[in-house]
Amino acid sequence: MKPIYGFLALIALLLPLQAGAQEPTVARAQFTSGILDREPVDNVTSLDSGTERIFFFTELQNMEGRTVVHRWELNGEVLGAVTFQVRGPRWRVYSSKELLPEWTGKWIVSVVDEDGTVLGSYTLNYGPT
Repeated sequence: MKPIYGFLALIALLLPLQAGAQEPTVARAQFTSGILDREPVDNVTSLDSGTERIFFFTELQNMEGRTVVHRWELNGEVLGAVTFQVRGPRWRVYSSKELLPEWTGKWIVSVVDEDGTVLGSYTLNYGPT
């Protein structure tokens, strides 16, 4: 067999392995007023300042064995971080934040992996619009 054919045969063997590799992803992410049976009960995009607690839900895919953080920020200041160990190929996790009436503004929850890569950022407006 000529060297070029051996190289092409090797590539032909490896392509299916590479094509089958699944990228880690945040399949779903949303703010919600509650969690029932590991699922969000609604999709919240803004809150009035009388609300005392909000949840953030994510469904992670192809991240088994990795660490993920929900990083809660208000107007650019980090006010909380919740760390999760992903233990399956499809993993649903949520965190929550108790809200004080004076914490109005733009909340952002970033989903961050163990390398510090932001996998997604999600915004919630709290207080008067």
